[in-house]
Amino acid sequence: MNDYKKYLQPDEIARLANLELKARLVVEGFITGLHRSPYHGFSVEFAEHRPYWPGDEVRHIDWKVFGRTDRYFVKQFEEETNLRSVIAVDSSASMKYSSDGRLSKFEYACYLAAAIAYMLINQRDAIGLALYDTKIHSYLPPSSKRSYIREILRLLETTTPANETGTAAALDLLAERIKRRGLVVIMSDFFDNPDSVMHALNHFRHNKHEVIAFQILDPRERDFKFGKAANFIDMETGEEMITHPYQIERSYTSAMKEFMAKIKHQCRLHNIDYHLVDTTMPFDKSLRDYMAKRAKM
Repeated sequence: MNDYKKYLQPDEIARLANLELKARLVVEGFITGLHRSPYHGFSVEFAEHRPYWPGDEVRHIDWKVFGRTDRYFVKQFEEETNLRSVIAVDSSASMKYSSDGRLSKFEYACYLAAAIAYMLINQRDAIGLALYDTKIHSYLPPSSKRSYIREILRLLETTTPANETGTAAALDLLAERIKRRGLVVIMSDFFDNPDSVMHALNHFRHNKHEVIAFQILDPRERDFKFGKAANFIDMETGEEMITHPYQIERSYTSAMKEFMAKIKHQCRLHNIDYHLVDTTMPFDKSLRDYMAKRAKM
């Protein structure tokens, strides 16, 4: 495996010492893959260029960058760098779940949030962070100061998932708090009433925000392949149930597919970018989804 690809693998990143190092290496690995050439550090070039998008003026293409990367980039001017974004991370107890020694959903969300924040700060965009369960318990308003990244990372590192899920109510509160139009990135398992969740997501759209919804799930939550017998514990209530998974696998997987499909369908109806994320998924896929949205704004 190429070195840069190693740092896009969740299990490799989990072994590193601190969140700032993790975020930097994820982003550098992503940019290396994007440029298809060795990438040494985070340079000014990335801060001043963005991928070419149909409709951009050809005269703004940087042909020197094309010569080095074989990819089209346009020069990004100062007025294009004033995006304001808020990343909302679900920190309820259900996000603690992990199977087979994998990253928990919350850990994956934190690494992805840190990487996006790192990218935004280095593009001179403003980034904020909200952590919520049944309510918003931590909020950092958007700022583009480079030193601000440490505040964001510190908050992510010191948060432990707890309490019940209240995604819909918490996101409604967040929509009221964010006054200026921008981009809202939400990372959650969305284990809440889907109609209430969609009502809250539409609250952001009603306020003219662009929205990306990352639904983060563990592989076992999708396929229910737990073996012959298992002890199931509710992460939020502590209630336990011992059963043979095959007895409920069919009904569970059917209900889960219906749940995910409903959220995905409703997001598309309301022009919300929806992405299903597995905690084993390399980070470059999620970052590409984010960059595709950023390039359109």
